[in-house]
Amino acid sequence: MNKFATIDYVIFVIYFIVVSGYGYWVYSRKKSKDVSGSHDFFLAEGSLTWWAIGASLIASNISAEQFIGTSGQGFAVGLAVAAYEWVAAIALIIVAVWFIPVYLKNKIFTMPQFLHTRYNETVSFVMAIFWLFLYVFVNLTSILYLGALAINNLAGGGYLHEIIIALSIFALFITLGGMKVIGFTDVIQVLVLVVGGLATTYIALTLVSEHFGMGKDAMAGLNAMFKDAPEHFKMMMAKPKPGASQSDINKYLALPGIAMYFAGQWIVNLNYWGCNQYITQRALGANLKTARTGILFAGLMKLAMPIIVVLPGIAAYVLYKNGGLQQEMTSGGHFNSDNAYSAILGFLPTGLKGLSVAALTAAIVASLAGKANSISTIFTLDIYKKHISKDASEKKMVIVGKLTIVAALIFSIILTWKDLLGIGGEGGFTFIQKYTGFISPGIFAIFILGFFWKRTTGAAAITGIITGFAMSVLFNNYAPKLFGNETLLYTAFPNGHGGYEIPFLICMGLSFMFTIIAMVIVSFAGPKINPKAIVIDKSMFKVEPSTLALIIVTLLLLTALYVKFW
Repeated sequence: MNKFATIDYVIFVIYFIVVSGYGYWVYSRKKSKDVSGSHDFFLAEGSLTWWAIGASLIASNISAEQFIGTSGQGFAVGLAVAAYEWVAAIALIIVAVWFIPVYLKNKIFTMPQFLHTRYNETVSFVMAIFWLFLYVFVNLTSILYLGALAINNLAGGGYLHEIIIALSIFALFITLGGMKVIGFTDVIQVLVLVVGGLATTYIALTLVSEHFGMGKDAMAGLNAMFKDAPEHFKMMMAKPKPGASQSDINKYLALPGIAMYFAGQWIVNLNYWGCNQYITQRALGANLKTARTGILFAGLMKLAMPIIVVLPGIAAYVLYKNGGLQQEMTSGGHFNSDNAYSAILGFLPTGLKGLSVAALTAAIVASLAGKANSISTIFTLDIYKKHISKDASEKKMVIVGKLTIVAALIFSIILTWKDLLGIGGEGGFTFIQKYTGFISPGIFAIFILGFFWKRTTGAAAITGIITGFAMSVLFNNYAPKLFGNETLLYTAFPNGHGGYEIPFLICMGLSFMFTIIAMVIVSFAGPKINPKAIVIDKSMFKVEPSTLALIIVTLLLLTALYVKFW
């Protein structure tokens, strides 16, 4: 395993200078044009191109939890984890065609603002507070911790706190320039991310080919992986039969075969891509055509992401299975599948190691910047402006937004310093999915009914928030004990810790179903058409030929992938 060489540090420093310099140039141009309004700071109103929107969506989405967590899942489960990436492509089509027109027509800038427009101030305020807690405690903190941990492992250990500070400062530098700076620097971040990620995948495949005595041949390495671990290239996990190993049961608990496509997989993706300030913010300042093209461009890129974030994990599995990476897959005396990506990075040659670490850093910084900006946007527009200083000037709102960014990053540093939330123990990918999964069914239910059912009431929305969370807790923690391990609705499996669990994606689907039922019942007590219902004009959903072509290409590619790896 090679250590960092001078050229690696040089490449990394060049990356830092290029991104920072480009960000400052974008900021200077914006400042020289005297554009300093709050909407420009938070949304880059009208200034992001379709390619900048698409690149920013990917840069914000692909972070430490994808590089580290998804590669770890690739090691443990295989290609089936790519469902999160590939279903996202369809979710982005749905968001582009049906969600974004509703937001843009109603001049929606934040998700709490949509809830206020559609329901009432109570729903909006409750969810604004909730989102702030979620973004700070779960997303911002986990991105910072996982990212710093990965880079620290590559650096040989002992630098965790210094890396935490460095990542935070880099993200702060980008974020304080506003959404336009974030959006355009994300284009460079994505280029670095893709090039560095592909380099890591190439090395991973050549490591496999060398291990099997076939020289440095990436395609030979890939074919060797197909032959040596065919079960790792199946999208559908088989339902465990009596006597199944705990390993097979754990795989099904994480990715419950075809059942997840009728349950939580859609809720995860549609909630994330369509009802999430962190993501939709990139498109809310653009016109409809630009926003749609950018979102669909991101969908196309999602189809290719498993090459970067899943294949290295599968390669690490094949190497480990055949006697390689024994030391690299262990940290603190314990085996950890989340070490798969950093284990591969450790074997990169001089120069490429610097590029790949820059790619990992790009993903982390882009996500930190985007998340911090979303926290700032929700706090400033939905709490400060509405409830603290209703007469605040545009300039003051931008100042408050910047102070909020600083406060959010400082708070995440405090939480990360000694891993106060136990992210390391949970596993990065699991930590994020677990805690967002408890609230996704309720949030998605109030959005989807708010969009397309005029009878939905504010009381139903409050009911949805409470019911979604309560049902998630019930099915995730208590249902097997209360109702048994086998019912008409679910099958619970041994979790290896003395208890039984329902796959969490199935829990999400069940929670969503009961939340919808509860909201419909409550809404029937209200008027047939709620006065605050969204006005839907069918012409909003018409797509131009170029947009339709992008959609068709995406669906054809996705179909081919599922036919190949079913």
